[in-house]
Amino acid sequence: MKILHLDNNHPLLIEQLSALGYTNHEDYSGTKEAVQAKIHLYDGIVIRSRLRLDSTFLKKAIGLKFIARVGAGLENIDTKYAKDIGVALFSAPEGNSNAVGEHTLGMLLSLFNKLTISDREVRNGIWQRESNRGNELYGKTIGIIGYGHMGKAFSKKLRGFNVEVLFYDIKANMGDENAKQVSLEVIQEKAHVLSLHVPQTAATTNMVNTDFISSFKHSFWFLNTARGNCVVTKDLVNALKSKKIQGAALDVLEFEKSSFESIFSNETSLVIKSLFKLDNVILSPHVAGWTVESHRKLAQTIVDKIKFQFN
Repeated sequence: MKILHLDNNHPLLIEQLSALGYTNHEDYSGTKEAVQAKIHLYDGIVIRSRLRLDSTFLKKAIGLKFIARVGAGLENIDTKYAKDIGVALFSAPEGNSNAVGEHTLGMLLSLFNKLTISDREVRNGIWQRESNRGNELYGKTIGIIGYGHMGKAFSKKLRGFNVEVLFYDIKANMGDENAKQVSLEVIQEKAHVLSLHVPQTAATTNMVNTDFISSFKHSFWFLNTARGNCVVTKDLVNALKSKKIQGAALDVLEFEKSSFESIFSNETSLVIKSLFKLDNVILSPHVAGWTVESHRKLAQTIVDKIKFQFN
C-alpha cells in the first residue's frame, strides 16, 4: 500500500511502516487542492492537523483504505462520510494521555500556589508572601467532564492528594478506582475544580458559557487541556473578573487556527488581551500532550494500529 504523510511526525513512523512493506510519500507543504489532485493514488493518509479532510476531499480518494491522525481527536476529518465509504479511522489518544494528565496536574498546582505570579514578582524585586498565600488540593472535590484516555490519566495523577474525584461522561458505566461517575448536576453542586477532557463536537462547542458557569454552586478553578472551542472566552473572562471562577489554567484557546499552531492572526485580539491581563490565569500553547516521550508514543500507537488492521 502507498501512504501519503501530510504532517511531519516522529521518524519511527515512516521507518517502521517502510519495514512492514508500505511505500511512504511525504508532502508537508502542498495545498489542499494539490493534495486532493493526487490523493486517488494512495491507500492511506497520515495527518496531524494541517488540512481538513472533508467530504469533497474524500470523494477524490477513491482507493483510500485508512486515515491515521497522529493525535487524540478526529475533528479535522469528516468521520461520518469516511465511515460511510468504508475508510478505517485511527487516532492515538493512548499516545499522549499520560502527558496531558501530568500537564493538567502541573497547571493546577501552579494555579493553586500562584507560582507564575510569585515567580514574576520575585524576578522584579518584589517579595510578597501574604498575597501569594496558596491553596491546598487536600480535601477538595475535583470534577472532570469527559472520561476517556485524558480524563482517566488526570484522575490517576490525583491519587495521593486526598481529593474526591467525580466525573461526567455521556457514556455509562465508566467509573473506576480513581473516580466516581455522577451527573453533571452533581459536579456543578460539589466541584471546587473543573477540568475539561472532551473532544470537539457539536455538543461541546461553546459548552462553557455564562449559563454553564452560573450553574455551579461554588466558585471554582477551571482547567482546559481539551479544545479551545469548548469555551466562550468572553464569558470566561467575565467569570474570572467576578471571581465566580477563581482561576483558570488553559492549554488551549478558542481562537486557535484549525492547525492549533497560533492564535495571533485572528481578529479576536480584544477578548484575548482581556484574558492576558488577568493574574489568575495560566496559559500554555497547546502543548499538554506535546512531550518528548509522547512524540514517540503517538507515532508508535499509529504504527501498531495500522499493523493490527492490515498485516
